[in-house]
Amino acid sequence: MKFIKAWALGLLTLITSTVQAQKSDLGAWYMYFGNNKISKKLNFHNEIQYRSFDGGGDLEQLFVRTGIGYDLTEDNNNVLLGYGFVLSRPYENGEKAKNTEHRIFQQYITKQNFGRFNLQHRFRLEERFLEDDFRMRFRYYLGFNIPINNKEMLPKTWYASVYNEIFLHGDSPVFDRNRVYGALGYVISKNLKIEAGYMNQIQENKNRGQIQIGFYNNIPFTKD
Repeated sequence: MKFIKAWALGLLTLITSTVQAQKSDLGAWYMYFGNNKISKKLNFHNEIQYRSFDGGGDLEQLFVRTGIGYDLTEDNNNVLLGYGFVLSRPYENGEKAKNTEHRIFQQYITKQNFGRFNLQHRFRLEERFLEDDFRMRFRYYLGFNIPINNKEMLPKTWYASVYNEIFLHGDSPVFDRNRVYGALGYVISKNLKIEAGYMNQIQENKNRGQIQIGFYNNIPFTKD
């Protein structure tokens, strides 16, 4: 247990020092994810992500996404229809630009358990309405949560989180990007958890790293 606490402290220290000192392409994403039951079968998805070039106030993207999902089976096999808004502030010729995107998406999530391994598959189709373009994109996500100090994801459990996600265009070139992620997480309570980790993204044959801190809220809006 002392080793795990030392690992977590070391990770947070590394994140802080890296974010403060970096002068490279290493950025930081601060993320909130809500997935809240509104009935036995229906859930309300809500999330906001602040993506920064420098870990602070140099905004790269502000991302807001929401949707309504339906469980085909008890607490699993969820289909969802959602909407996302993206404000991007890229650098163009050394100057800050401003782009907006409206996004409609459909997704299917299924979960499986194999011993201590908690698997999640997510299939997502996106219709992206950019300022001067329309694009379609398919995404496949495979994620693992592995409890460390308990056999299950119970409160006060430390866990490892790993995922890979591939993005494919609806036209040529087909490959858009790939993301690989690893993190240490902590289950605060039955419906709350937090993660801190690192994600590497491959896009247009370029690698870019992102420090990520995520907070997850599954508190239901209604009682069963």
